Amino acid sequence: MVLNFFKKIFFASKGIFHQTRCVYTPRQNGKVERKHQHILNVARALMLQSQLPKHYWSYVVKHAVYLINRTPSPIIENKTPFELLHKQNPDFPY
Repeated sequence: MVLNFFKKIFFASKGIFHQTRCVYTPRQNGKVERKHQHILNVARALMLQSQLPKHYWSYVVKHAVYLINRTPSPIIENKTPFELLHKQNPDFPY
């Protein structure tokens, strides 16, 4: 009980709204499930195009998330998730 109280105070001090969900209930985790599927689809496409060995999978998933966060989306008024989070445009050095 003390741990739960500490978590609530800690999360609140960091501006985090903590919610829990039941495990293995896709009805409660719909948004997360769709985002996870999107990340894996992009990662699979990158793996197929690059013809990298499977042991690079974790790097490809990280790269997929990097690309997704820097791709404009019509849902958020053609802005990037990076732009919304950091209040600045992503830097593309090349």
